[in-house]
Amino acid sequence: MSEVQGQAITPRGVELGGTAPDSFDAVAMARELLRIARTAPLATLDPASGFPLSTLVNVATDVDGTPLLLLSKLALHTRNLDADPRCSILCFALGKGDPMANSKRVSVAGRALRTDDPRARRRFLARHPKSKLYIDFPDFSLFRLEVSGFHPNGGFARAAEIATGDVLLDLTGCDALIEAEEGAVAHMNEDHAEALALYATRLLGEAEGRWRATGLDPEGLDLVCGEAAARLVFPERVTSPGALRAALVALAQKARAAA
Repeated sequence: MSEVQGQAITPRGVELGGTAPDSFDAVAMARELLRIARTAPLATLDPASGFPLSTLVNVATDVDGTPLLLLSKLALHTRNLDADPRCSILCFALGKGDPMANSKRVSVAGRALRTDDPRARRRFLARHPKSKLYIDFPDFSLFRLEVSGFHPNGGFARAAEIATGDVLLDLTGCDALIEAEEGAVAHMNEDHAEALALYATRLLGEAEGRWRATGLDPEGLDLVCGEAAARLVFPERVTSPGALRAALVALAQKARAAA
């Protein structure tokens, strides 16, 4: 089936009316949803009928925010991607009350391509440790969703158009930080579990629990506890291990001082 060229998500081309509140930051919302998503609906195209198929998959992210998927070739969605890599996922956080009016979501469209990148594998397994049981089975492959478009919607009067480059992080000058990520995450989990819990509970308002770090990047730190996930955004961009250390220490001090 031939691919249609052009934008992955085309604008409506009509004025819908209404104005998003000044506090609505579509880029920040999209970045947060990408980082806290643990599962997401995946829509692929049936190679014979052309109809979309929606399934549920585990999701992680690479350092820049690119979604990572671990898929089995026994599944229909993998067969579909092998025929046509175009797909989309929906990352969301349900709000209270009317889910259409109060829930945050972002549709991510692109092409899912297999990858054997060691960093992508490590980051996926950090997010989904139980996947270690089957990631090396011959039918499983790791995929990167090469993003072509985002469609964010924060609820009523909170839809927006944003550029792909505004959401995925620019990693220029971050080589030292990326190199240090694995060791820094292990160090935080082994020696600073208290600080991780304080970040989650006092700075982010999450429930008490055994919070652990799964990854970090120039913008922030990813945290999980059971099925819960949270995103700690740094006060400013960090690009080196020294800047990371300073940011984490300052945030720990802020958390301890919080009532």
